[in-house]
Amino acid sequence: MGRKLILASRKSPLALAQTELVSAHLREHEGAACEVLTLVTTGDRQADWSLEGEGGKGLFTRELEAALGRGEADLAVHSAKDLPGGEVPGLAIAGYLPREDPRDVLVLRAGVAAPRTLATGSPRRRHQVAMLFPALAFTEIRGNVDTRLGKIGGQHVADGTILAAAGLKRLGIAAWPGVEFHALGLESMVPAVGQGAVAIQCRAADRERFAGAFDAATARGLALERALQAALGGGCHTAFGAYAAADTLYLFHPEVGLRTLPLAPSDYADPAAAARRVLGHLKLMPA
Repeated sequence: MGRKLILASRKSPLALAQTELVSAHLREHEGAACEVLTLVTTGDRQADWSLEGEGGKGLFTRELEAALGRGEADLAVHSAKDLPGGEVPGLAIAGYLPREDPRDVLVLRAGVAAPRTLATGSPRRRHQVAMLFPALAFTEIRGNVDTRLGKIGGQHVADGTILAAAGLKRLGIAAWPGVEFHALGLESMVPAVGQGAVAIQCRAADRERFAGAFDAATARGLALERALQAALGGGCHTAFGAYAAADTLYLFHPEVGLRTLPLAPSDYADPAAAARRVLGHLKLMPA
């Protein structure tokens, strides 16, 4: 690819781990040298904000996208689930790394079988876990993965929390003092749109430059999930989940609950039409 590529990343341990994966991928498959530009986003600075109350859209992506727009970076690395449903003018998604395990993990304080309090700021997680434990009381929790684990296992701020399996794996966390991990199946907890995927964003003019550099299968699934999200006008902090798994779509929406629907190859060929069909069938928007 020629000259060195500048990758814009958040400063969190997980963001840096994901950016290193992108850098390694570009070195191996494209022969590109990479340098990381670390930035602090609005969501990182405002650690006391309720992400649900502030809307959530773009709080962890705007500063990285601005660096792209100013030409300070060639690519921006995001957790795909942090991206709003629509594309930013002048920018494009160059692609994704191969998707990691998309599931959520219920993290419980050791010895707790049925939690009474759960710390999560995600409406999607609250709605679905309440179906498993109807008597739950909720509180919010912020911070890096290790901070959240410490708040449950050491500080006992709640009986449990929910984290993404992919983030735990990328950080090399298989166990933590004072807590137990319980992976939640797709039949009981539908993940956020893009969960488990690392998105690489570029300037729209550079889209062709990076064509073919990333994982086509992940892009195929994410295109459908993001089309559903965009049609509903949602972002990463809405009570909506979707995961396209080959011939099955797992979907959660408060108005219809948790649903599984069949998918055909044509649905991946025209994600926008598929989103309209699915949401029309569920009466979440006109067919």
